This record gives sequence, C-alpha cells and structure tokens, in this order.
Amino acid sequence: MSQLSNELSQALRSRHYSRRTEQSYCRWVRRFILFHHLRHPAEMGEAEVNAFLTYLAVERHVSVSTQTQALSALLFLYRHVLGHELGDFGDLVRARASRRLPVVLTVGEVKAVLAQLHGDRWLMASLMYGSGLRLTECLELRVADLDLARLEIIVRDGKGSKDRRTMLPCSITPTLNEQLRKTKAVHRRDLAEGWGRVALPGALARKYPHASVEWRWQWVFPQERRWRNSKTGEEGRHHVHGTVMQRAMKEAVCRAAIDKHASCHTLRHSFATHLLEAGYDIRTIQELLGHKDIATTMIYTHVLNKGGQGVRSPMDAP
Repeated sequence: MSQLSNELSQALRSRHYSRRTEQSYCRWVRRFILFHHLRHPAEMGEAEVNAFLTYLAVERHVSVSTQTQALSALLFLYRHVLGHELGDFGDLVRARASRRLPVVLTVGEVKAVLAQLHGDRWLMASLMYGSGLRLTECLELRVADLDLARLEIIVRDGKGSKDRRTMLPCSITPTLNEQLRKTKAVHRRDLAEGWGRVALPGALARKYPHASVEWRWQWVFPQERRWRNSKTGEEGRHHVHGTVMQRAMKEAVCRAAIDKHASCHTLRHSFATHLLEAGYDIRTIQELLGHKDIATTMIYTHVLNKGGQGVRSPMDAP
C-alpha cells in the first residue's frame, strides 16, 4: 500500500495538485483498499468502485460532495497511476443532494466574537470577516501579498489555483502594521542565528536561491517555534497551523454566548451576506470571494428572502 501511495502522490504533485488534495486522495484510496479487504486496486474495477461508492451513500450517509471527491480520487488513481480507464459503473447509488443555507452571524454577533479574541488571533479573524478570506488563505498570507497603500490583499493560489484581489479593511491597518513589525523582528533574529528561511511555492526556491530569506516572502503569521528539517538540519518557520485559529474561534464563540454553530468559515459567509445586505452587486461579491460559478455566490441571496420570499406575514399587518 505504501508503494501505491507514493506513486499516487508523485502523480498528483507532477500535475500540481494542492497538498490538501493529495492528502485527501490518498485517504480515499486507502479507505477503498481497506473496504475491499486489502485487495490491490489493479485487481479490481468498476464493480468494486461502485460497491464502495454505494456503501458511502447508503451506509455512511455522506454528502454529494464527499462521494464525488471519493470518485474523483479513484478515477485519478486508475487513470494516471494504474493506466486504466474505468467504464460504466452500472446502478451507482448517488448520495442525496441537499441545499443547506450557510450559518451567518449578525454584525453584532461578529463584534461580540471579535471582542473575545486578542493579538494575532483577533487580526486573523478580522481579515477573514473584513476581507472574505478562507482560513488557509489567511494563514498563508505573505508580506508581499499586502498592499497597505491601496488597501488591497492579493490572494495567491486560492481554491482552484486562482489568484484574486480583495479589500483590506482600513480599520485594521494599525494592528496589521504592528503584526508586521513583530514578524520582522522575529525574522531578523532568525537571520542573525543563521536561519530565517521560509518554504517557497513551486520551483521558486531553485529559480531564486536567496528568495527564501527575503522579507517580502515571509509569512504574515509565522509559528512561534521554528521547524527543523531532519535530513538537512535546516531550520525555518511555517505559518500558524489552522487548528490554532479554529480552536480560538470555537472558544470565542462560546465565551460570546452565541448558540449558532459558527466556525472560521462562518466569518467568510458573514462577509458575503453583509455586503449583499448593504446593496453591493452579486458579481462584485463573486469576484471578492473568488467563486468560479455565480451559482455558488447566489446562496447568499437568502438574506433577501426575509419572512418567506420577502412576503410580510399577516400577523404583522397594521
């Protein structure tokens, strides 16, 4: 199984799939093999894939997107690793499609949550709400991605490997400048100690050998401790891990006594909803969020359907 997993990872990396997609696809292939009692995928075909996907829908009650992700992983495995195109799946049981409205906080609830956060946690949450960033997009911000003069953020390699621009809230620039000052001090100390390198995207490390120590490539939110490469002995800093912010957000929602199931992504939902309520164009919001399809952004129009498609209840009639 380990050899197959390595081959799958190599095939994904050679096609520039994201690290998270690689991890997800490897997990689905592993679950597929375990489901069929450790049989090698080369010995199986459409019938076994069908049985696994049907099991996910019928027994595990997974969502449509989860089942589709599992199917995509297996299609990639057979097509690009095993060199075999899967054909007709027969009577495949598809997971039931559902259209769930996003959890959205009111402006007052957002302020209450932010009041429970401090330091870089407050700043990260403010960026997710004020700029509509996903959690990973916020954590992976580099100094060069910030344009304080134009009050813009460039999101590099976002979901779907797309770049986009979004606004930078003017109200948080003093705190952001303070964060950059602290980060620069940490970077200078690391350089003085012989380290100060950061991981670069793609082949930039080979193209620009000294770029990894440059200030503009450093993370806006670096980890407190340096990581160490066990093979080379080199040390550097990664960005803050996602679980740190997720845990802080969960605790803040609890302390703010908000009963909604709010997460970091709820701040992005609230960003889009509040802009729509303020009268901004849906296409503009689509661009700020980085949605490929306008249908994805249209889910936020639920805010216009107050009281059942905008109809006033007869109980409220004068």
